[in-house]
Amino acid sequence: MKNRYLPTALGLYLNYLVHGMGVILISLNMPHLEQQWQTDAAGVSIVISSLGIGRLVVLFLSGMLSDRFGRKPFIYLGMACYLLFFFGILKSQTIAVAYAFGFLAGIANSFLDSGTYPALMESFPNSPSTANILIKAFVSAGQFLLPFIISLLVWGNAWFGWSFVVAACIMILNAIFLLKRPFPDQDQKKAGKANNPASGASNQVAAAPRMSRSEILDIACFTLYGYISMATFYLVSQWLSQYGQFVAGMEYASAIKLLSLYTVGSLSCVFITAALVKKTVSSHTLLMLYTFISFIALLSVCLWPTPVMVAGFAFVIGFSAAGGVMQLALTIMAMKFPQAKGKATGIFYSAGSLATFTIPLITAELSHTSIASIMWFDTGLAAAGFALALIIGVRQFAGAHFAVKSAQV
Repeated sequence: MKNRYLPTALGLYLNYLVHGMGVILISLNMPHLEQQWQTDAAGVSIVISSLGIGRLVVLFLSGMLSDRFGRKPFIYLGMACYLLFFFGILKSQTIAVAYAFGFLAGIANSFLDSGTYPALMESFPNSPSTANILIKAFVSAGQFLLPFIISLLVWGNAWFGWSFVVAACIMILNAIFLLKRPFPDQDQKKAGKANNPASGASNQVAAAPRMSRSEILDIACFTLYGYISMATFYLVSQWLSQYGQFVAGMEYASAIKLLSLYTVGSLSCVFITAALVKKTVSSHTLLMLYTFISFIALLSVCLWPTPVMVAGFAFVIGFSAAGGVMQLALTIMAMKFPQAKGKATGIFYSAGSLATFTIPLITAELSHTSIASIMWFDTGLAAAGFALALIIGVRQFAGAHFAVKSAQV
C-alpha cells in the first residue's frame, strides 16, 4: 500500500537540497560579496559564522514548540527565513546587515530541523532511520550542484546573484507544492478530535510527567554523543588537508583532494546505511559499529601517517563519521522519547552546534603545538564517542530484553 506521505517527504527533502546550497552560497560567491560589502575574506568569514550562531540560539526552543504547535508551521517558518536570507544577502551593502541575514539563515536551519526530522520519523514509522539519513544525501546533492550552477554563470558572464535566485525559486515552488500535502501529526490531531470530541484544552496543558533517573541518563548520553559525533567529523573536515600535507608529507595538490575522498565516503555510507537499516539491521548496532570504525581509523592514521594511510583514512572517516551517524543517533533518541521528537531534535543538534564553536577554539590552541596533536585529540573524542555508543546500545538491548521477559510473565 502506498504511503500517503511520500509527496510530503519529497518536499521536505527538497528543502534540504536548497539548504545544502545555502550553507556554501556565501563562501562560493566570496569575491563578489567582498566587493559588495567593501570588506575582505575575513569580513565575509564573520558573516558565514553568523549562520552557526543563529542555528544554536533557537534550535532547542523551536524543537519544543514543534512538539506543541505542529511540524508544518515550523517548516514554513524555516522556508520563509531562508527566502529572506537569499534576497537579503543580495541587497546587503554592509557586513552588519549581511550578518543579520546570515543569522536569519541559521534560524531557518533550526526551524527546518525541528519540523522535518520529527515529520519524517512520523511519516515512516517502520523505517525512521532511513528517512532521516536520506536528508544527508539531499544536502550533499545541493552542495554538489551549486558549483556547477556558479560555473555556468561565470561561463555566461552572468550576475552572481542568480545563484541565490535559483535557490530561492526552488524553495518558493516547493512551498507551493507542500501547501496541500498531509502531515502525520495533523492527521493524528484530526483523528483524535473525531474519536474524542469532548476532549478539552485541559488535556493539552497537563503537566508533563517527571523524568526518571533512567531517562535523564539517556538524555545525557545522547546529548554528549551529539557533541562528540559532530566534533569528530567537523575537526577532520577542517584539518584533513593540512594533516596530509604537513604530517604525512603529501603534495598540496594531493592533500586538497583528500576532502573529495572524504565526501565520497560520506555519500557511500548514506546509501549503504539506508539499505542495511531497511533490511532490519539494528540502528544501535550500526551506531556502535560506525563509531568504533571512526576510533580505529583515527588511531591508525595517528600511528602511521603515510600518504597511502591518510588517503584510505579520508574515505573511511567520511564513511563512518560523516555519513549519517548523527542522524542514526538522533533517530534512536527521538524514538526513545516519542512524544517529544521535536525537543529531542533540539537538544541533540544544539549539542552538535556547540561543537562547531568550541572545537575551532581548541584546535587553534593545539595547532601551536603540532597538527599531529589535533588528530590525536580527535582520536580521544572518537574513543569517548565509542564508549557512549556502547552505553546507548547496551541500555537499549537491556531494555528490550526486559520488555520480552515482562511479556512472557
